[in-house]
Amino acid sequence: MARPAGEFDASRYFRGAQNLGFYNVGASRVRALATAIYRQHKDAWTVDDALAFADALIVDRYLDVKAVGVELMARYRKAFVPRLLPAWKRWLANDHSDNWATTDSICGSLIGPLLLSRPALVKTVASWRTHRNMWVRRASAVSLIPSARQGLALDQTYRVAVALHRDPEDLIQKAVGWMLREAGKADGLRLERYLRKHGPLIPRTTLRYAIERFPIAKRRELLGVTRARLTNS
Repeated sequence: MARPAGEFDASRYFRGAQNLGFYNVGASRVRALATAIYRQHKDAWTVDDALAFADALIVDRYLDVKAVGVELMARYRKAFVPRLLPAWKRWLANDHSDNWATTDSICGSLIGPLLLSRPALVKTVASWRTHRNMWVRRASAVSLIPSARQGLALDQTYRVAVALHRDPEDLIQKAVGWMLREAGKADGLRLERYLRKHGPLIPRTTLRYAIERFPIAKRRELLGVTRARLTNS
C-alpha cells in the first residue's frame, strides 16, 4: 500500500523523531484497513484485544502503522472504560506518539470520546498540563476539545490554558489556541472575557488561533487590546 513520498520529510512535517517512517498510505486507506480488521475480528475480540493489537503497532516507527492501531482501537468506542486511560497516557509519555499527528489522533479518537462518556476523568487528564513530556502536555489540551466544543468541562479547559500559556513549545501554544477556539464555539462571551483578562500572558500564536471564529473587526480589536496591554506591562 506504500506510495513514494518524494522529497517529503515526515519527521520535519509531523515534528517527530528523526527516524519517523512514512509509508504515505493516506488517511482514507488507513481507516479502511482498520475497519476491515475490526470487521474480521469483531465477534471474537474484546476491547482488551484491541488494546493489545494497538500496543503492538504504536511502537512501530512508521506513522501509518501507528495510525492503524489507533483507528482500530477507536472502533471499540462503545466499550471504552477508565482503565484504558493509563495505557493511552503511556503511549504519550513513552514517546510512542512522538509527533503531532499520532498524538492528536489518540486525543481525538480515544481520550476525547472517553471523557465525553466519563466526565469524571476530565480532571485527571487536565492534570497532565504539568507533565514533563511535551506530548502529554499537548494531550491535556487537545483531549478536552470534544468536551469544550459541547460547552462541557469549560472550567478545566481554562485552567489548562492558564497553566500552559508560559509553555515555550509552539506545538503547545497552538494546541491551547485550538482548545480555546473550540471552547468559544460554546460560549463566545466567556472566551472574549478570558482573552481580555489574560492577554498579556497569552502567546500571540495561541491568541491568533483562539480568535479565528470571531468576526474580523473583533479579531482586530482583541489583537490590538492585548498587544497594548502587553506593551504597557
